[in-house]
Amino acid sequence: MKVIDIINQSDKTVFSFELLPPLKGNDASKIYKTVETLVDFDPKYINITTHRDEMMYIEMPDGRIEKRTVRKRPGTVAIAASIQYKYGIPVIPHILCGGFSKSETEHVLIDLNFMGIKNVLALRGDGNKGEHVFRPDPNGHSNANQLVEQIVNLRSGKYLEADLKNTAPMDFCIGVAGYPEKHFEAPNAETDLQYLKQKVDAGADYIVTQMFFDNQKYYDFVDKCRAIGITVPIIPGIKPINLKNQLTVLPKLFSIDIPQDLAVELGKCKTDDDAKVVGTEWAILQSKDLVAHQAPSLHIYTYGVSDNTRKIVESVF
Repeated sequence: MKVIDIINQSDKTVFSFELLPPLKGNDASKIYKTVETLVDFDPKYINITTHRDEMMYIEMPDGRIEKRTVRKRPGTVAIAASIQYKYGIPVIPHILCGGFSKSETEHVLIDLNFMGIKNVLALRGDGNKGEHVFRPDPNGHSNANQLVEQIVNLRSGKYLEADLKNTAPMDFCIGVAGYPEKHFEAPNAETDLQYLKQKVDAGADYIVTQMFFDNQKYYDFVDKCRAIGITVPIIPGIKPINLKNQLTVLPKLFSIDIPQDLAVELGKCKTDDDAKVVGTEWAILQSKDLVAHQAPSLHIYTYGVSDNTRKIVESVF
């Protein structure tokens, strides 16, 4: 089932969560354990992240430095398919611009379509580690707007090879990312909103937000989106804090604010376990308030930690 249909057909807030594919060399048991921890609470869909190749420099026995390309978390498509068929829950694999050519993207979409996966989240993705400027693949997309256009073209059977005959259409539901506190590369919030509108105008069906810890920022963001003609559902993204250092790491990595009340409580924590309790309680308060304000769905960024997510959904749903 498509995410947009799930949202439109529900008379209450639903919830979803996000999973990381296992590291190369590991099996899927941890992924399945996370799903089984939460499946009783009726998650309506599950996001599966995608990760680009990374460049690693390895010192050889003779002293030479060898450059190698490594994908640390392969298997997004396979994990997505296995979860959808094992648990009967729709999955949303992430499709990235960064590190992928247009042809590679098309091949992934073909595979997903063959496996009955009808939802994707179209993202630009991060640049290479150590680079301050995003550099697309020479034959890839430079922004998510272009990626959405490629996926939309497949709805009418338009593939990259124009001379293909009798092409079958692929009708994906497309999600895109929104930033209540603006993307860190955008020159200002107004420009960032226009970038988002371009993605929606290109054919995106819904928006899921970057994490935030102040619900008012989400409500203001929704109002600003509606004011410029963005009418698709906007799903809030919730990240329960579970480590002490996230008080300073998250603002740096994601260009977001930590509210003073939360910062003070986290500052009192002596251990990561203490921080996890505070973070979970804050996420519960956030979630209850979002449900009270009739958010279409809650998307929880688990990052491999499921026990605090379970406490949140137990308290809210």
